[in-house]
Amino acid sequence: MSELSRVSVTALKGVGEAMAEKLARVGLETLQDVLFHLPLRYQDRTRVVPIGALRPGQDAVIEGVVSGADVVMGKRRSLLIRLGDGTGVVSLRFYHFSNAQKESMKRGTHLRCFGEARPGASGLEIYHPEYRAITGDEPAPVEQTLTPIYPTTEGLTQQRLRQLCQQSLAMLGPKSLPDWLPDELARDYQLAPLDDAIRYLHHPPADADVEELALGHHWAQHRLAFEELLTHQLSQQRLRESLRSQRAPALPVAKKLPKQFLANLGFAPTGAQQRVGKEVAYDLSQPEPMLRLIQGDVGSGKTVVAALAALQALEAGYQVALMAPTEILAEQHYINFQRWLEPLGVVV
Repeated sequence: MSELSRVSVTALKGVGEAMAEKLARVGLETLQDVLFHLPLRYQDRTRVVPIGALRPGQDAVIEGVVSGADVVMGKRRSLLIRLGDGTGVVSLRFYHFSNAQKESMKRGTHLRCFGEARPGASGLEIYHPEYRAITGDEPAPVEQTLTPIYPTTEGLTQQRLRQLCQQSLAMLGPKSLPDWLPDELARDYQLAPLDDAIRYLHHPPADADVEELALGHHWAQHRLAFEELLTHQLSQQRLRESLRSQRAPALPVAKKLPKQFLANLGFAPTGAQQRVGKEVAYDLSQPEPMLRLIQGDVGSGKTVVAALAALQALEAGYQVALMAPTEILAEQHYINFQRWLEPLGVVV
């Protein structure tokens, strides 16, 4: 099978031009994109909860018989269904409904519903639950896996996304999703195969640890996170190697201007400032571009180190541009550099 990164979402059943545009809005253009479009969270629809055991804020599947169906006139017109199972009674409230919906939930109808229980005027209520009628004597089957909830966009329902993910998983075969981790590395870190992790996260079994999944601590999530972090580190290493292959002016370590600057500063640089200043000076003296991030708390003296680097370039006969992320910070730097450098004959 060809790699799924080369197969368009239009290969999926029911995906035409309009649906492809909606999928593209959430970054889904290939089947590989669909497989890596992981759930935000999960719902447990694998068991029917007795109505008497419902708690406020709980998402649950319930089942019962309709004991009443009335159109209620309040602040907003609504359809109120009373559903009981022998352990308790709950209200189902619909603000947007049709006559056909009302007729489908007449007294005596056996319903299975899913939704969030909330406190109401006369007990727990579920607003606009998903529901279907149950017919026959045999108990209707429940979901075998946790139900994924995906990031979505307008016009793209959860049910549609689940169908597309299911189709994509059915096309996931050997070598259709490249697994770049060497076997030795996977063994050392006890990492599962990539396709196993993908399948698990789209369809966790009923006994999966939902809390572990919610916290991102599950082994399947660790597998994907490891690859993402490794890819980031490798890309950074590649960038550093690319920079080393480029040429930049080698700026001799300055002596005159930095010495004058430090003498006029009014305080002695800390040991950390001196150490980092020397490291930056060494980097600038090399014939390749410097790639360095200086990290420190507010007021720790990073600007002084930047000034020393600027003086090294100035003493070598170059000009310096200093960028700041905000206009206010740029003004602060302008004032400081004027105060520090103009006594040295440097035009700021």
